[in-house]
Amino acid sequence: MFFLRNAWLVPAVPGACFFLILFFGKRMPGKGADIGIAGVGLSFLLSLGAAVKWISMSTPRHAVERHVTWFKMGGITVHAGTHIDGLAVMMLFVVTIVSLMVHVYSVGYMHGDRRFTFYYAALSLFTASMLTLVTADNTLLLLIGWELVGVCSFMLIGHWWEEEVNSAAAVKAFITTRVGDVGLMLGIITLFYAAGQNFDIAHLNRLALTGGISHHLLLVGALLLLLGVVGKSAQFPLHVWLPDAMAGPTPVSALIHAATMVVAGVYLVARVYGVFLSGLSIGPLGNGINALALIGGITVLIGAALAFVQDDVKRVLAYSTISQLGYMVMALGVGAWTAGIFHLFTHAFFKALLFLGSGSLIHPRSGRSSLRRSPWPGSSLSPGSGRRTRSSSAPAAATIRCSCGSASSALS
Repeated sequence: MFFLRNAWLVPAVPGACFFLILFFGKRMPGKGADIGIAGVGLSFLLSLGAAVKWISMSTPRHAVERHVTWFKMGGITVHAGTHIDGLAVMMLFVVTIVSLMVHVYSVGYMHGDRRFTFYYAALSLFTASMLTLVTADNTLLLLIGWELVGVCSFMLIGHWWEEEVNSAAAVKAFITTRVGDVGLMLGIITLFYAAGQNFDIAHLNRLALTGGISHHLLLVGALLLLLGVVGKSAQFPLHVWLPDAMAGPTPVSALIHAATMVVAGVYLVARVYGVFLSGLSIGPLGNGINALALIGGITVLIGAALAFVQDDVKRVLAYSTISQLGYMVMALGVGAWTAGIFHLFTHAFFKALLFLGSGSLIHPRSGRSSLRRSPWPGSSLSPGSGRRTRSSSAPAAATIRCSCGSASSALS
């Protein structure tokens, strides 16, 4: 039970590494890369331990919670802690293993970069922020992780800020997602008062599902939260920032698309599913979450259609991500919770593999990512695109099959 009760260590380790790299990284032999890799590697082992323990527990499994008093204000006591269940365990595993691969890959990809140390500091904070969001037991702590993810994405997308296109892409991503974040903040405030001045997520879900909150308040709160989901997970019509975000280093793109940032919105829907299920059950379809399903369906079509007309490998993958995120949101919208989250799990692995594969295509060509002059673009992308290559795709497929089986057990 150690790994489940002490899950706070998973985000704490890369968070501590952020400060170590930021203040002492330049004086270290690896310029901070070794500290970053060691930190996220330890977080992965802790996440793996939590996953093994969760899967080995007898059913029915119950969430493991641990919290302390955060602050008191105006007679209101706010707690901070962790809420670990099957969803959190799966997300911890996904975020840490993808982040570990990105950290290792970046050693070679970013070698010689003038801001190499700062890059690893930001990467560690990015990972810690997403892990904080995943483990949060209340909406206020979740919001802090949510906002830190946005700040880190701004820094990493604009890492090469000397070029105007890169800085413009970072600003565009930051402002567009902030539009959605305004809705998220207002939604959290609305639901805080609707739940009797309580930020606790489990309490909020119980009240939403048992009729403890009026439908009108739930509807307003769910719609405001939905605005945050649309912004962060690049859903129509706030999907415009994601293709331009490819201006950042390719390993950053892999992390943003596979395990952080864009999946934060999908995770939010899954985490406060009671609010969306009860609050958006309107219209002729009865219990269907019509707004989520509609937005997700439109996003699927738009993302897939725009991907067809791109000649830049990273923009093709970006629009592919938009489309796949639409599938996840649509699945959650029609009540297929397990299917939507399972797709999030599988998408993380093949999309990270595709982006890191595209990096091997782009890096030797001095950063040019056009497909028009790439004689064999499929060679570096074949493991992620499903081609049958014995040397690389077979181990990858075996790993994914094993991980998928574990995820299925964790979610059940």
